[in-house]
Amino acid sequence: MHNIVRTAAAALVVLANASASSSAAEDGNGTLLKGKAAFGSWQQDKPGIRRLLTPRDLPPIGKSTPNFSEVAPMPAGAKPRVPPGFSVEMVVSGLSGPRAVRLAPNGDLFVADSVSNTVRVLRIPSGSATPTKNEVFASGLYQPFGIAFYPLGPNPEWVYIANSDGIVRFPYKNGDVAASGKPEQIVGRIPWVHHWTRDVVFSPDGKRLLLSVGSGSNVALDMFLEPKGGLQAWIRSAPLGAAWDTEERRADVLSYDPDGKNEKIVATGLRNCAGITIQPATGLPWCVVNERDELGDNTPFEYATAVKDNAFYGWPWYYIGSNEDPRHKGASV
Repeated sequence: MHNIVRTAAAALVVLANASASSSAAEDGNGTLLKGKAAFGSWQQDKPGIRRLLTPRDLPPIGKSTPNFSEVAPMPAGAKPRVPPGFSVEMVVSGLSGPRAVRLAPNGDLFVADSVSNTVRVLRIPSGSATPTKNEVFASGLYQPFGIAFYPLGPNPEWVYIANSDGIVRFPYKNGDVAASGKPEQIVGRIPWVHHWTRDVVFSPDGKRLLLSVGSGSNVALDMFLEPKGGLQAWIRSAPLGAAWDTEERRADVLSYDPDGKNEKIVATGLRNCAGITIQPATGLPWCVVNERDELGDNTPFEYATAVKDNAFYGWPWYYIGSNEDPRHKGASV
């Protein structure tokens, strides 16, 4: 079994030879940090450390500290620290900007390289970290990110790719390492400014295609104070929490029929759902959300959440529950 993670060095590594029992033991016996002790950095992280932060632990609003990352050469022999029973091996390097990895039903890895505007296929034999196939499946895309296979099950006929401005699909059968046909645009006119990563996943019954669309700004300060036609008319016609003007159809999870028709808003107020998946036990979609900036170094928290139909998650007016963003204080929503 392979578990794949992406490194910041434009490469892919594989975590192999995993032992479920040793991993579970590490989690069960590891240190649980709570409250102020749970705040930390990567220098303190190691396998077994867990952090529990609740809304009560939110620091007060403060000044953010600019802190920009830099790319540094990898020291010889450096590898991520992993639990006992795991090992780490380099799979491929030299990619321009790999942002998402998806497993095809036959075991191939589809890698969205958002910088080179390509999706690549890696075929890695069991027990090895060396691909026997490393091919460009599709090129000429536009900041590709999310990838999904349809129909669900062992024999898909299409691979869906989310560009920053819409969704395309290619004919596909198991084992294809290059697209056999031209892309079919099934969803277009998705706003792409600012947050551009778009993820896609199918509902468990295969009837709806979900698309995450991040906000067009940090906190909608360029959005008109009221929508055209007035706020009350908007409230009557739009889903709860839906933004307008430059943020219309943004900070949302949208859904479509598999052919891209019948767009609906599933949930609103999710500033930047940069990853969406289906929780297998409940069948609910889950989002990992990048929250707003410039309220302090640790406020608000980033979070993962179940995404429920017609739910509103706060952006841009509130964060982590009923905490009002002071930049929208007193807004009549």
